[in-house]
Amino acid sequence: MSNLPLSGTRLWDSLMEMARIGATPKGGCNRQTLTPLDAEGRALLARWGAEVGLTLTTDRLGNMALLRPGRDASRKPVAIGSHLDTQPTGGKFDGVLGVLAGLEVMRALHEAGAETEAPILLINWTNEEGARFSPPMMGSGAVIGAFTEQQVLDTRDPEGIRFGDALEAIGWKGEADPAKLRDLEAYFELHIEQGPVLEREGLDLGVVTHALAQQWFDVTVTGEDAHAGGTMAHRRDSLVAASILIQALETIALESGGDARATVGRIAVEPSSRNVVPSVTRFSVDLRHGDEAALDAMATALREKAGVVSVSRSVKVDAAPFWTSPQTPFDPVLAQRLRDSATARGIRFRDMPTGIGHDAVYVARQVPTVMIFCPCHGGISHNEAESITPEWAEAGLVVMADAVLATAGVVRG
Repeated sequence: MSNLPLSGTRLWDSLMEMARIGATPKGGCNRQTLTPLDAEGRALLARWGAEVGLTLTTDRLGNMALLRPGRDASRKPVAIGSHLDTQPTGGKFDGVLGVLAGLEVMRALHEAGAETEAPILLINWTNEEGARFSPPMMGSGAVIGAFTEQQVLDTRDPEGIRFGDALEAIGWKGEADPAKLRDLEAYFELHIEQGPVLEREGLDLGVVTHALAQQWFDVTVTGEDAHAGGTMAHRRDSLVAASILIQALETIALESGGDARATVGRIAVEPSSRNVVPSVTRFSVDLRHGDEAALDAMATALREKAGVVSVSRSVKVDAAPFWTSPQTPFDPVLAQRLRDSATARGIRFRDMPTGIGHDAVYVARQVPTVMIFCPCHGGISHNEAESITPEWAEAGLVVMADAVLATAGVVRG
């Protein structure tokens, strides 16, 4: 168990100070990736790191790595991380909690004059949210090889701005090779749950054992545009056909059972005129499940339903795969260290999966990794109303710190 001077109050104050950058009228944050506000948040983290002697390295994708050396320079770093970027109407805690909790571990070590055997590294990953540049988790994904560096740099936002140009414009394109961030001994990420389970069960913390598998699709339904005042008979209305398929997705998920999820997050119609029957409807599909065979069955059911709708509504339906992520286990040794700490401290916890993608899910493909969940009120996230308590944040902080120090090997100052 750690007896470092970890300060829940200092962590909370830092969260509130970071939240002022990109603050929204409804109490949330709009600090989207590679914007001037993202640059401002990065600069604040860099300043805080410098105050406790951390050495900052930035790679060619903008991933920030702040290093505290260890006594044994031959050991790989034990890393703590998450992200500072937010959704357009995001909250104060999604991602930011993990970064600033890692900073608090560094501050406590500095204050105590303590050394660790292994170096400790604090990481702020670029573009976890994917709100401006899609898909999400580009910084961590490129590090482990899910994307090439050039793929990320050439990605464009809805306004046509290139990722690499936006990164240079805010002054956060570094020189380091992103692949170096896969050379870690272990990786820890504290994050809000983004779901209601922990709060409903009166628990303080979740030990995340694995991430659900995911399959994303871009669906295009093509019919025929027509005047809205024309007859209802024989219409080839792409939006009506799409709505039948969208409603079927809910049934597919519910019938799959377990932890199945199906979500449509984006819809666009053409020609998007008030008095024209839409000829083209495009929408996104996000399928998730803890069993990869069940997930494949959901995808098959989507394609089969698309075939039925195509025939019954005289439209063409194309369901193109966009992105996949396999079921990903987290490291059992690191997870047990979290459980041991929570038990010793009397903190109420449970094991649980994550149905949501995080940087940790990519990192876990090549590095021993574990996640810790902190409750959030009502399970609300990606929302300006997102909120947690200082006590929940501190519980996650101290349990994570114990496990980090047990991994890195603390040397008393």
